[in-house]
Amino acid sequence: MFRGFLNQRSSIRVSLMSDQMAETEVTIDSEASSDTHAYARFTRRIQGVFIDAIIFMVILAAALLLAVSFASDHVARILGATVVVTWLFYEPLLVSLTGGTIGHYLCNMRVVDDRGGNVSFIKAFARMIIKSLLGWYSFLAMAMTSRHQAVHDLLTRSTVQMRDLTKAQPYHFRGRRDPLTPQGMPSPIRRVAVITVYLVACFTLYAIVLAMLALAGAPSRRCIDEMNCSAGEFAILIPLWVIWGGIGIWAALWGWQGRLWGARVQR
Repeated sequence: MFRGFLNQRSSIRVSLMSDQMAETEVTIDSEASSDTHAYARFTRRIQGVFIDAIIFMVILAAALLLAVSFASDHVARILGATVVVTWLFYEPLLVSLTGGTIGHYLCNMRVVDDRGGNVSFIKAFARMIIKSLLGWYSFLAMAMTSRHQAVHDLLTRSTVQMRDLTKAQPYHFRGRRDPLTPQGMPSPIRRVAVITVYLVACFTLYAIVLAMLALAGAPSRRCIDEMNCSAGEFAILIPLWVIWGGIGIWAALWGWQGRLWGARVQR
């Protein structure tokens, strides 16, 4: 009888522990799905980039106009230094102080630190440098990350969100995406290695085609080495650049999704 009482107490304790574990799992799942932030879409972010680019082009044109008007090397150097300083500090200062550039503001976006609030000036400066170095390729990561982050967002632990959700349209933002980790997905290291192989092969093929065209005289060596090209030579090179960039983007996206030979999802 005493042994039966002990067994009954043990079974009650086990059931209570299982109930507590179930409650813990539910809590964790609810926390994981509680992200209700509105992350800016790629198209919205590109609009902001174009607005900032137009602003910088206006500043550059004004500086050139002033330099020509004064016809002074000293003034030209001052204006040149001003343009460079403006380019270096325009985005970092505005992002760290106000949460975004003029392009961000006009597109109803803001850069948010993962710890909350605006990112620091150091982070904002790092974001700008990484984005400038990687160009459009930085935004490829938005198709692979749960919070729609570009590479410069990931490396600086930040996101781009809607500034005022009441003013945003449904096609301006997206919610948190489920992680792209289905069963049988190769490891990230393997996927990155395979993507790198494809990109190297793509560049090698591009170089071979360019060398064959150079041997045929179109484009000329001056165009290839010094980028001093005629309109006809640009008409040949631009499609090559577009095809090369398109294949690189395709390889990066398909490789990360486990759809390239060498790193496919095992069904």
